Amino acid sequence: MSQARRSTSTKAAGIVGIAVMCSRLLGLVRELVFAALFGAGYKMDAFVAAFRAPNLLRDLFAEGALSTAFVTTFSKKIELEGDQAAWDLASKVATLTVVFMSLVTLLGIWLAPVLMGEVLARGFAEEPGKLELTIWLTRIMFPFILMVSLAALAMGMLNAKDRFGVPAIASSFFNLGSIVGGAGLGYWFDPTFGEKALTGLALGTLIGGFLQFAVQMPSLYQVGFRFRPDFWWKDEGVRKILQLMGPAVVAASAVQVNVMVNGLFASYLGNGPMSWLNYAFRLMQLPIGVFGVAIGTVTLPAVARFAAKGDAVELRDTLARAIRLAFLLTIPCAVGLIFFGEPIISLIFERGRFEQVDTVATAAALRFYAVGLAGYAAIKVLAPAFYAMDKRWAPMMVSFLSIGTNLVLNWIFTFTLGWGHKGLAFSTGLVAIINFAILYGMMAKHASGLHTRALALTLLKIGLAAAPLAAICWASQNYLWPDLAALGLGKKAGFVFASIAAAGGAFFLMAYLLRIEEVDDLVSIFRRRLRRGQTDRTGEK
Repeated sequence: MSQARRSTSTKAAGIVGIAVMCSRLLGLVRELVFAALFGAGYKMDAFVAAFRAPNLLRDLFAEGALSTAFVTTFSKKIELEGDQAAWDLASKVATLTVVFMSLVTLLGIWLAPVLMGEVLARGFAEEPGKLELTIWLTRIMFPFILMVSLAALAMGMLNAKDRFGVPAIASSFFNLGSIVGGAGLGYWFDPTFGEKALTGLALGTLIGGFLQFAVQMPSLYQVGFRFRPDFWWKDEGVRKILQLMGPAVVAASAVQVNVMVNGLFASYLGNGPMSWLNYAFRLMQLPIGVFGVAIGTVTLPAVARFAAKGDAVELRDTLARAIRLAFLLTIPCAVGLIFFGEPIISLIFERGRFEQVDTVATAAALRFYAVGLAGYAAIKVLAPAFYAMDKRWAPMMVSFLSIGTNLVLNWIFTFTLGWGHKGLAFSTGLVAIINFAILYGMMAKHASGLHTRALALTLLKIGLAAAPLAAICWASQNYLWPDLAALGLGKKAGFVFASIAAAGGAFFLMAYLLRIEEVDDLVSIFRRRLRRGQTDRTGEK
């Protein structure tokens, strides 16, 4: 891959990463507000379980199978037939999405008692009123799947036209709507933020979903999309998307089965574990989204275009470099979360009804989740590429394997070894690593190699660069920090951020000295920006 192309893709990933970081930070603010208002017990368990049903469908259809299949087909349509053919396809798919997801929403509202009582939260029936509250909240939030499906289509069209910033920032509007609308309506329903206030939070989720879709519409108009209802679903492009979606839905459903199994296990662990796991995974989603999703978002349209042109060399180079970049950015995050989990959670969540015992339990889950962080991020890059290459059955088979692996590991760690909710987090991390290893081996075979030697060398260098990072983390925890629980918010934030900055700086300095190629690309982009800024200032003078 040429230096110019590498720098361009790195820059695009950086733009998406910044936008996703804003969204993830707002997501943390959302969880912070909810934790302060409701804590991590009975009420928040019910809300988390209720949102899981439409959220699982979002991962399954909207931001999973539909997004991957649509972006792949839409990008190839642009490459081979031009923009107008692609826009016609988009109208057909959007019409089909509205009809199908509306039916799914109605079905979900009707079957909410079965979904919650028999599948996702069966253990809640052991506590009076908890299951009934969960069913009520589920019914309110089910229309979210329709809104987020349309948002995913809009994101796919913009990404295929190399517009990455607006769709990446769109989820920030979901969080804003959830925070402002949810907290405001919650207060209106119950100023003491008791059980009735949860209805306001559920309605706020719908407000956020609508905003996530609506904010992308002006950009879609700018790139040329004009929606018109089109029910001609026998079109070749629609058929291709549905063919790709079939295996993708099956593959994603295996992941969702794992999530449901984890939720079912957690529902039998009493009040708190489901909320602790949710808060911990929210922190995990920050590096996954900023790095894994961002790199995968930029990589997929390029891989689809290379596949359409039959350019195997560029396709292989693009994928290999994206995986190395994902590891470079997520491995230091994993080390940081393992060491700094408790102080970070204390800083973000420990206020209001979220107590110190919740901090300790959530941090324990986070440490085990972090084991699989790099694998999780790399899967976000690697799995969609199989669909772009029309190797759609491979991720499905790997996902089936993960169901059995996850179930066995859950039973061993949670009940046999007695690790409780920590066992659920650890099994999730291990399954992510196993899935990535298998997918990588399969892709290396299909793509005639993925520069595995270069990846191994990069991993060795990342490991060496992570050594000073881990040392700073350990020293901060054991020698530099006073008792954080006794500090005010300002001083606590100062200690945490200073330590994170020092550890991160040490890692990237070491990575630069070790001549990791992707770090060189980042430095080159920064230098060009700096020179451009100096030239602009000189021109102004």
